[in-house]
Amino acid sequence: MLLEKERTVMDLMEAIGRRRSIRHFSPEPLNNYDLYEMVQAARLAPQAANVQPVRYCIVHQPQLLEPMFECTKWAGYLENYAPAEGCRPKGYIVVLIEEKLKSRWTDVDAGACVENMLLTAASKGLGACWLGAIDRDKIRHLLGISDEYSIHSLVAVGHPGEDPVWEEKDSDSIKYYLDDAGRLHVPKRRMGEILVPITPNLDQK
Repeated sequence: MLLEKERTVMDLMEAIGRRRSIRHFSPEPLNNYDLYEMVQAARLAPQAANVQPVRYCIVHQPQLLEPMFECTKWAGYLENYAPAEGCRPKGYIVVLIEEKLKSRWTDVDAGACVENMLLTAASKGLGACWLGAIDRDKIRHLLGISDEYSIHSLVAVGHPGEDPVWEEKDSDSIKYYLDDAGRLHVPKRRMGEILVPITPNLDQK
């Protein structure tokens, strides 16, 4: 039983370490059921007061993929890194917020849901990219989304066509970059930079 628990933890940490934002995809088609499983994982995420304001549109219809792509922007730190034709996502999950349930915690709720989706994609060997630089008006018109919902963000999904790597940040810059071989590197702040020391004060007077 202990070994089974240890294997589960290792699988999770492996998925977390493998999860990178994928912006170039292979031509291999998606199994559309994987998109539904990503939403299943999202709906099980923790939500403030359990209100659950987050909603989803799954887009995998071939005739919608190119119009959806035209509503997106990619890799703000790099020039000309948007996926070329043939290397574009094979599906999208539109993340919505039901307006009547919106609160100050809505972005936190959406973030928890999206991270569950990204980790589910990574665990399946899929690539995904969480996009906020999107044309919300065009997406609303394209998909016929009601004004009852605001469009929060977008998750693009496909089989990975690149293999980005994370690394310890060794300079002041946190910008991702391409090496001489064209591989994407993503600096992550070191543990010593993100762990904040505490000064306990147990005097309650």
